[in-house]
Amino acid sequence: MIVLRTKSEIEQLASSSRIVAEVLSDLRQFVRPGITTQELDDRAEALTRKRGALPAFKGYRGFPASLCTSINEQIVHGIPGVRRLREGDIISLDFGTLLNGYYGDAAVTLPVGAVGKKALELLKVTEESLYKGIEQARVGNPLSAISQAIQSWVESHGFSVVRDFVGHGIGSALHEEPQIPNFGTPVPNPRLQEGMVFAIEPMVNEGSYEMRILPDGWTAVTADGRLSAHFEHTVAITGNGPVILTGG
Repeated sequence: MIVLRTKSEIEQLASSSRIVAEVLSDLRQFVRPGITTQELDDRAEALTRKRGALPAFKGYRGFPASLCTSINEQIVHGIPGVRRLREGDIISLDFGTLLNGYYGDAAVTLPVGAVGKKALELLKVTEESLYKGIEQARVGNPLSAISQAIQSWVESHGFSVVRDFVGHGIGSALHEEPQIPNFGTPVPNPRLQEGMVFAIEPMVNEGSYEMRILPDGWTAVTADGRLSAHFEHTVAITGNGPVILTGG
């Protein structure tokens, strides 16, 4: 069942999502060679609590941190720790908040100092694919239009879309129906309706879409060891088109 949110509920979701955007914007300034992923996590949590919200991921299904920090070949769910960022790395920061019973969720992948041409292209195409998907989040479109737009853009540039993780509905729970794959064939239903709120999040690999999970039980990495990028926004579907709630 896909929940249709009222205008008031979307305003609550927007308030939570605004904090996500503010935290990720702040963290951009601190992504540099030498900083540890734990320092980024600590800052994200402190900024969130200062704004009266809670970090959504900490403790969720046992996840031990507030921020997912996924470096280079890590796709998603990287756990912050003592690892220091190095010049030439790329890092995905995936972050969520809970405020007054409503969630926000977004992700961005950033270069650490000067990075290679292929890495920059991967970041650019992945972010572009997110917006291609968001463009299709309109009343009356089939849900699969979002998936198709993302997959087509990614594969036209020679990259691959992760199959094992997908986007999702979001609202009074962090993960709600429907699942939103970043790939797949066109199907007519479900049709998008005003009041739906989605976390749209393409995860894109430089090489094969195949992956594996590290022994920590969380961190997903590319099977071939090549780079991966991840971008995400929380998006409300309105009669006037999609509204990016985590847009800042």
